[in-house]
Amino acid sequence: MTKKVLEIKNLKKSYGDLEVLKWIDLEVEQGDFFALLGHNGAGKTTTIGIMTSLVNKTSGSVKIGWVDIDTDFPLARTHIGVVPQEFNFDIFMPVYAICMFQAGYYGIPEKIAAERVEMYLKKLELWDKKDSPARELSGGMKRRLMIARALVHNPKILVLDEPTAGVDVELRKTMWEFIGELNKQGTTIILTTHYLEEVEQLCKNVAILSGWKIVKNSWVKELLKTLDKEVFVLDLKNKLEKIPKRFSPYDPKLVDKHTLELTIKSSESLNKIFEVLSEKWVEVLSMRNKSNRLEQLFIWLTKK
Repeated sequence: MTKKVLEIKNLKKSYGDLEVLKWIDLEVEQGDFFALLGHNGAGKTTTIGIMTSLVNKTSGSVKIGWVDIDTDFPLARTHIGVVPQEFNFDIFMPVYAICMFQAGYYGIPEKIAAERVEMYLKKLELWDKKDSPARELSGGMKRRLMIARALVHNPKILVLDEPTAGVDVELRKTMWEFIGELNKQGTTIILTTHYLEEVEQLCKNVAILSGWKIVKNSWVKELLKTLDKEVFVLDLKNKLEKIPKRFSPYDPKLVDKHTLELTIKSSESLNKIFEVLSEKWVEVLSMRNKSNRLEQLFIWLTKK
């Protein structure tokens, strides 16, 4: 039976009469790769702040690694590592020292800490910068340092709050390969991001926050099935001078003579479309979604 490493029940946060979280219920199972989505101000960072004691909840309960934060927060915090949005280390400290200091905060023996710090800095391609002050690192390197620091105490849960913000495409890919491997090894990942394609590619489950409450909590693949229609863009090898009449049910748009947009219901097959194009001697070079499917769902759910 899979254990739940995070249980949030009836969580509420208010500042006077202003509610910023409304009765949040959330469960994350051990080994999950979980996405927490929502527009700015939806309550994602507040929820993470409560989990890490940076924000005091108004009511409700939070268990991290099966430990209630109200009963024994010092123990609960050993089960979670957090990579916040903003850099929050001493920029004048060397990279190695920053990680070792974090390990000491959790009471990890120096020898074990040194081994872990070396391992994570090497995996995140920062070992050659171990003696450099953090202020000399690039933005992407600082982001990787935050991840290394969050992992030195081997937490059950790693929370990544907008981890690839400001990171170039190549570095983002490297980071996700590393995070994906961590997840395969058993670390539970909780991710907040605005790069919604990352959720579709990486995450198993997703909760969407809107209006300071969860409006959807689902398996990612199951959630995507709820889309009635998808817009496809077809790149054509040959010129298409006009749209075939048989395409009328698909709301066709000829962007140019080599690019065709079609709206397809999820229950429909694409075979008919290819048959018609083949009859017109038009070859399809490639086909892609016009927009991210999860993004379409996010907009639809948060406007309800």
